[in-house]
Amino acid sequence: MASLSGAMEQGWPSRAVLAVMLTGALALSGCVGAGPTRQTRKASRPAPQSAPSQPVYNADLPPEDTPVGQIQAAPMQAAPVGPVPVQMRGTTLGNGPVKVALILPLSAPGQGSLVAQSMRNAADLALSEFQGSDLTLLVKDDRGTPEGAQEAASQAVAEGAQLILGPLFAGSVQAAGQVTRQVGKPLIGFSSDRAAAAQGVYLLSFMVQAEVDRIVAFAAAQNRRSVAALIPETAYGRVAEAQLRDSAAENGIRLVAVERYPAGQPQEAVQRLARVIGGLAPQANALFIPENGDGLPAVAQALQMVRFNAQQVKPLGTGVWDEARVFGLPTLQGGWFAAPDKRGFMDFAARYRARFNSDPVRLATLSYDAVTLAAALARMQGPQAFNDSVLTNGSGFAGADSVFRFNPNGTNDRALTVQEIRGGTAVVINAAPRTLMANN
Repeated sequence: MASLSGAMEQGWPSRAVLAVMLTGALALSGCVGAGPTRQTRKASRPAPQSAPSQPVYNADLPPEDTPVGQIQAAPMQAAPVGPVPVQMRGTTLGNGPVKVALILPLSAPGQGSLVAQSMRNAADLALSEFQGSDLTLLVKDDRGTPEGAQEAASQAVAEGAQLILGPLFAGSVQAAGQVTRQVGKPLIGFSSDRAAAAQGVYLLSFMVQAEVDRIVAFAAAQNRRSVAALIPETAYGRVAEAQLRDSAAENGIRLVAVERYPAGQPQEAVQRLARVIGGLAPQANALFIPENGDGLPAVAQALQMVRFNAQQVKPLGTGVWDEARVFGLPTLQGGWFAAPDKRGFMDFAARYRARFNSDPVRLATLSYDAVTLAAALARMQGPQAFNDSVLTNGSGFAGADSVFRFNPNGTNDRALTVQEIRGGTAVVINAAPRTLMANN
């Protein structure tokens, strides 16, 4: 794999050999991908259903709600930061010749502004760690609304931005994307809502579909081929269920039963599943539960009532399980879930803490990776590098959380770990691949 300096000396290489390594940050890995790694989801396959309004590591936070699994980010808590001062809502970071905009809900009500400030800080950290960055980062406030996002995107384009990073919420990404697509500028948004993705509007986020695919494929490889599902009646649950059906069919898994329950009230659904997952001779040997740390204690208690045995029926989950309070639930000991490798976030968080004297929110690595990627591309070839063919490089990029790539339809693939809940903690039992195989 070529070094950054070597790549610069040789000029912009072809997609087949593109490679850039950045110390402690982001790597473009266009020369990799031939290794024996898990096949990720094909970019051409359409989404079975629109993505949720509150997905894992949710980037679509209702202002009145606490987000799911990312403000209280494992393993640390974000420090309260308060409202962003007015003078910080429309600032610039860096002084390079290539202009890139960062649109965030800096003055949004509720948790949105806390997330936004942490992501702004992460962008600042990325620039400080990229020596001699060619970027000027135009920081724009969208107020947490689609109208504000459209206004911010229009301002950014008028000021010469060649690439837009953000916004955070799905509606804002869609609104800003309408502006950027009209003028042929790419946008890298932070929403997890698959419906916000489009050609030229890419999502750098944690998407439930990839995590469902990963855990189902792993379960199949471990000969867990009869699965039941316990689905919360939420937007997240509905999308996870749709992806489960698709992934189960792809991996030759028999979906024995699916029961849905109102959020926080799993008791009756668990009773209906009792003959399938409980007792001495369960019909399923895995149970998929796309529930978060708020709802899992009630689920675990209900499962105990039907003599659920996690050794016979393996609990399966997604990244919303990645919380300390989940790891202590006795019923889920031995359960498997798919999530990014947290070591990268922990390393990033230590540097963030040293600079800002507070802990980052879980989503902060998204803006860090986006800014570092923009800086790398700008260093290589200036704003001309912000085009679809480069951004959709099939081998992808190595970020703080994992290797990731953008698909032509705007979604992404990520390299994910599989972790097992064991003794009150989570242990990686199947590492995230270091490269992504080519899409077929």
